[in-house]
Amino acid sequence: MAILADKRILLIIGGGIAAYKGLELIRRLREAGAEVRCILTRAGAEFVTPLSLASLSGEKVFSDLFSLTDEAEMGHIQLSRAADLLVVAPATADLLARMAQGLASDLASTALLATDKPVLVAPAMNVRMWHHPASRRNRAQLAADGIHFVGPGEGPMACNEYGLGRMAEPAEILEAIAALLAPQARPLAGRRALVTSGPTHEPIDPVRYIANRSSGKQGHAIARALAALGADTLLVSGPTQEPDPPGVRLAKVETAVEMLAAATAALPVDIAVCAAAVADWRVSDCAQEKIKKRHGQLPSLALVENPDILAMLSRPGPARPRLVVGFAAETENIIANARDKLARKGCDWIIANDVSPAQGVFGGASNTVHLIAGAKVEDWPTASKDEVAARLAGHIAEALSGGA
Repeated sequence: MAILADKRILLIIGGGIAAYKGLELIRRLREAGAEVRCILTRAGAEFVTPLSLASLSGEKVFSDLFSLTDEAEMGHIQLSRAADLLVVAPATADLLARMAQGLASDLASTALLATDKPVLVAPAMNVRMWHHPASRRNRAQLAADGIHFVGPGEGPMACNEYGLGRMAEPAEILEAIAALLAPQARPLAGRRALVTSGPTHEPIDPVRYIANRSSGKQGHAIARALAALGADTLLVSGPTQEPDPPGVRLAKVETAVEMLAAATAALPVDIAVCAAAVADWRVSDCAQEKIKKRHGQLPSLALVENPDILAMLSRPGPARPRLVVGFAAETENIIANARDKLARKGCDWIIANDVSPAQGVFGGASNTVHLIAGAKVEDWPTASKDEVAARLAGHIAEALSGGA
């Protein structure tokens, strides 16, 4: 983190229980050699004190827009522009809404509106607030305005609910800060990446379909991680409840045939990561009307194989990506089955994981994977899907660093 030495960070702390993580973030930034000034909102002061922030940052803490003393010493315009980067952590639903609307009702929102420097936000809120249509609109507007996001993560919350909305950990925020402040921390800049994610839905009739239990969490996390390293990333996603990753182009599809069409239309790319759980089969002749249930009569469904997207992207030729990564979701003989898939598909790497029901991988927040490349097997420890994605993106960047 030497790249943070002498960098000036303006940290805005909003009103949420995650405000305590701001103390650890300040400590880590100072250890990396960064200078930190803090703006503490009125709500944020309900969770952490100005004295704690001042003690850790070694700087005065600002909170009042109309402080005669503060404005005389450093006006809010200068405060917002003297920094190399503004970080909002926690970025509450209220703060994000005011940012999206361009309001300037207190020192924090005024500084954010007046700045000409990059802004990084670490959202933190209740899962229902995060998924609310208003919050989605605000996130989309902020992403369009060029605001950078880190997190949120998934897990238990102080309100006893579970889901997306937990503020990113200080280590994650520190990495995001470094990536924004140092061009060399974006090693995939100029690269094009394709990621497939989620399940596919193969229709039986207008009502029913064949699917699987994939949530899309891992694929979406990989798309975010590649974009964070600078890659121009297209995410081709089957039906999922995952939020659209900021900074990533998105193509939404339903079926395997549609996913293949979107993936091939994206070529050429440097990187292809096939994380989607594509249905192996589809009904050969989808009924145009709902198949009626008739007592004692079972419908006969003729199945045909779906296109093998991973194998098709891995075929030799001028359009083949430089690096093709597949996933092997297995319930037994994990490594052996993954090695066999690597050989059959012709891809460069396989990420193998155990998706047995007892593991809780489908829909869960964590994953335990093995990276298989030729004869080499790397066993990665159990980690959050965001951490797995970041580690994979780092390996991809390292693999591509040797040439154009």
